[in-house]
Amino acid sequence: MERILTVAELNEYVRRSLASDPMLRGLRLRGEISNFKRHSAGHLYFSLKDEQARIACVMFRSAAAGLRVALRDGLRVVLSGSAALYPAAGQYQFYVDAVHEDGVGALYLAFEQLKARLQAEGLFDAALKKPLPLLPEGVGIVTSPTGAVVHDICQIAARRHPGVALYLQPARVQGEGAAEEIAAALAALDRRPDVDVIILGRGGGSLEELWPFNEETVARAIFACRTPVVSAVGHETDVTIADFVADVRASTPSAAAELVIPRREEWLAMLRGMKGRMDRAQAQRMALLGHRLTGLRARLELRQPARQIAERRMLLDGLRTRLDARAQSMARERRMRVEALGKRLEALSLRAVLARGYALATLPDGTLLTDAAQARPGDALRLTLRCGAVHARVTEGEHGEKSEDKL
Repeated sequence: MERILTVAELNEYVRRSLASDPMLRGLRLRGEISNFKRHSAGHLYFSLKDEQARIACVMFRSAAAGLRVALRDGLRVVLSGSAALYPAAGQYQFYVDAVHEDGVGALYLAFEQLKARLQAEGLFDAALKKPLPLLPEGVGIVTSPTGAVVHDICQIAARRHPGVALYLQPARVQGEGAAEEIAAALAALDRRPDVDVIILGRGGGSLEELWPFNEETVARAIFACRTPVVSAVGHETDVTIADFVADVRASTPSAAAELVIPRREEWLAMLRGMKGRMDRAQAQRMALLGHRLTGLRARLELRQPARQIAERRMLLDGLRTRLDARAQSMARERRMRVEALGKRLEALSLRAVLARGYALATLPDGTLLTDAAQARPGDALRLTLRCGAVHARVTEGEHGEKSEDKL
């Protein structure tokens, strides 16, 4: 009777056959690493290739713990291990026990050479990077129209801000001629006035699959764009020349969409907060201006011409009253002084003296006689009294000390 095998039975048979073949143990393979991945559990997955073929490789965590070589795409290595079948997937692969570096692969060498040359020309200069718009109205996308990148970006845009327009400029993202299509798509979007930012993206892949983004044509097309460009090529660990030239690098196309398209709710909340702060600031400003206006109005009322004239008139009336009172007081004082001086003058006048019984004696020539020695016997004298005058002649004189009681 014919025996029918299950897939598991066949894979297990092949696995045992390969495992029992001594030729497949203790092998050493030389080739170039491609499509390198590091699993979260610590296992390493990659392909080893040469000019004619490639083989899937796995290095378990126990073997990778002692690894002294930093594995990466493009690195030429010599692997030690054995070939076997992975029954669950029916995949023939190489199980790596040790790795030794054997030189740099051609693609990786070309990558480093172009990177160094473009960096020397200033295409990576951080000072030339353009800032992303805060709220773009239109986002351009350069990618394959059939890949998951467009679907992911559209979903994120619809969730974060449906009002942002998306403009797809399709281009092949791997294979021959892809670099030229990418450069043309970038230039086309850069000419559109309704595109504020451009996302250049594709999913992950091997170094060969991502190579169009390491082409000089694409690098110079990005650098020539006046519109900000976000490079979102591959997964987080993938690095391309486009990442260095672009204005911003995102780890994935989805991350680029999150970075470029703002969340509508966050903007609305921010605008509400700004409006609240503006309203409060305006209210405070109006209150301050109202207070200042009240003060200015009070100062203006104090400085009104009519009010100032009235105040000056009141001040003038007060000064006039004080001046009149002072003038009257001074007039009284002067009058009293004049009266007092008049009385003193009157008391000292010749008439008052003569009224007290005194007489004024003068010689014939009018000389006032004040000393008895002035007159000689026989001189005629004129004696002026309070009322009238008499004439007399000197018979004799008495000379002595001055005395008003003696004449």
